[in-house]
Amino acid sequence: QVQLVESGGGLVQAGGSLRLSCADSGRTNSRYGMGWFRQAPGKEREFVAAVSWSGGNTYYEDSVKGRFTISRDNAKNTVYLQMNSLKPEDTAIYYCAATQRYLGGNQYANERAYPYWGQGTQVTVSS
Repeated sequence: QVQLVESGGGLVQAGGSLRLSCADSGRTNSRYGMGWFRQAPGKEREFVAAVSWSGGNTYYEDSVKGRFTISRDNAKNTVYLQMNSLKPEDTAIYYCAATQRYLGGNQYANERAYPYWGQGTQVTVSS
């Protein structure tokens, strides 16, 4: 059973950095593709980044390319999202998600491809 728990959110000034973690307490994510999504107030949830189960392929939403880095440590059953050069528009609740399906590139951005979700962690970037 996949059980995802996010941590690492908080309040940071614009230009600052945060690292989010997503731990799978079910200890199964070594075979799962993992994604990060976010939802800002009054907006729909959107794709941020994803990584294949091997860690060999990563995908990013255009607005975070060059600023965010997704990575995973399968030995620790944990996925990370390093966020640098944060902007106020990055303010949102960030969710990690897992899928056991084999996905092609663009499919990682589709939240319907992920049956397992964490509770979310709040990231607030002040200007």
